[in-house]
Amino acid sequence: MFGFNDFLKFFSAFFVIFPIVTVIHLCGHLFFVTIYGGREKKIVVGCGRTLFSLWKVEIRTFYFWSGGCEFKKLGCNTRMSNTLIFLGGSIFNLASILLVNLFIFLKYMEPSVWSYQFQYFSFNTMFFALFPMDFPNGTPSDGKAVWLLWKNRIEDKHSDDLIFRDIEEELEKIQADQKEKSRDL
Repeated sequence: MFGFNDFLKFFSAFFVIFPIVTVIHLCGHLFFVTIYGGREKKIVVGCGRTLFSLWKVEIRTFYFWSGGCEFKKLGCNTRMSNTLIFLGGSIFNLASILLVNLFIFLKYMEPSVWSYQFQYFSFNTMFFALFPMDFPNGTPSDGKAVWLLWKNRIEDKHSDDLIFRDIEEELEKIQADQKEKSRDL
């Protein structure tokens, strides 16, 4: 029977554990972006309007719902570096699952509903990131982005939670905004 204690576990899972798993996934992407010389990195946790920004982390109203990371200019922009960047989130999720299991095995941690939920959400995040599909907004999953990359079919290096902001793209966007403003005047 689903009781009051189950509601507390449910809320802690969705409002604490799942955002932690999301941040771990995003840190995996940014780890490889950093290794390959990415600049102007930023993590966005959640969606909706911005609540606050701290250093290069932006927390949004619905912090428990998705996330993303952005960067500009890679020092090493090869097919292999891009593959590791796309897979970095899932690599970190897998590493966190193995680390929790290791801590339980070594008796540093007791198995609990919290460790189970953490591993469940980590696996769930990893599975849907690697499953080769397009999301409703048209962006590919990390797995599909890798597949497209190796098939030479990827137009821009985006996935659902990873955005590569090309400097030329940014300049074009700024110029288009300036033209729009000058038309309005």
